[in-house]
Amino acid sequence: MPANLTPQYYVAEEAYRKATTVEEKIEALQEMLAVIPKHKGTEKIQGNLRRRLSKLREAGDKKTQTASYNPFYIEKQGAGQVILVGYPNTGKSSLVAALTRAQPKIAAFPFTTNLPLAGMMPYKDILIQLVDTPPLSAEGAPPELLNTLRGGDLLLIILDVSSDECLEQIDGTLSFLQEKKVIKKTSGKTDTADSTPDNIKYIPYLIVANKCDLPPSKENIDVLQELWPALPLLNVSAAEKTKLNLLKEEIYTGLDIIRVYTKAPGGQPDLQTPFVLKKGGTVLDLAYNIHRDFPELFKNARVWGSAKFEGQTVAREYILVEGDIVEINITG
Repeated sequence: MPANLTPQYYVAEEAYRKATTVEEKIEALQEMLAVIPKHKGTEKIQGNLRRRLSKLREAGDKKTQTASYNPFYIEKQGAGQVILVGYPNTGKSSLVAALTRAQPKIAAFPFTTNLPLAGMMPYKDILIQLVDTPPLSAEGAPPELLNTLRGGDLLLIILDVSSDECLEQIDGTLSFLQEKKVIKKTSGKTDTADSTPDNIKYIPYLIVANKCDLPPSKENIDVLQELWPALPLLNVSAAEKTKLNLLKEEIYTGLDIIRVYTKAPGGQPDLQTPFVLKKGGTVLDLAYNIHRDFPELFKNARVWGSAKFEGQTVAREYILVEGDIVEINITG
């Protein structure tokens, strides 16, 4: 069967050839695995990519163990890593404290947070990692913090919408992140083209207008929505816990992931510990997440939920959706 590789795959492959660091090679291989068509014609290619990725990760781990300590590095945990970024005193730490069990330092004066701090946010039956970061300043941010931002799965740009300087906050934060090619350039209405190579990984983001319970937040929100009508803006209050459940929903949506449940052949489904896949993930992706040997031992799979009928036998390239229950049968 022909592989029928896509243009996106060849872009990622070219990025891999040009990569000069282990981190860049890992990122390119991950992108190749994400965009490669999932069918029998690409199974050997996928296996080869996974083996190369595994070797690079091992090399990266050894390098990390011998490298100097980086206090800005936060190891990813949970279903996704969400990084809060913004100016001083916008309420990043207060939001992390309200949404997780973490206890960041919170004070009325700026620059209370000088290193990233992570906490786990419960969302239904999964945990999502939130990372509080030092505030941006007139000088921007240290390179180590930029690497932390680029490694995230989603950014929350936090504004103090009660402040007279909230327009400067949003303009300064967006301009900085766009200049550093962390997020895609925007005109305020739609995303705009730039000269960035296609292999740059932009981080999706959500703008959180915090302190919406304080005056004159309403007037500022109206101005923000008029000036930037297409920006993904959500009004919340960490202090009053206003719309925090809605914020959780938006974070989950922004991560572009799905929860998939499994069941052993002849058993009951495990509805307590889902597997998390990127949207568009297949039965084969799920098999690899369960155990790296499962793709090779894969015999067949049955799906409850999105299939035409409950318990339908599906192909390994079958695309799963939110809430599917999957039974995977293996040989041996």
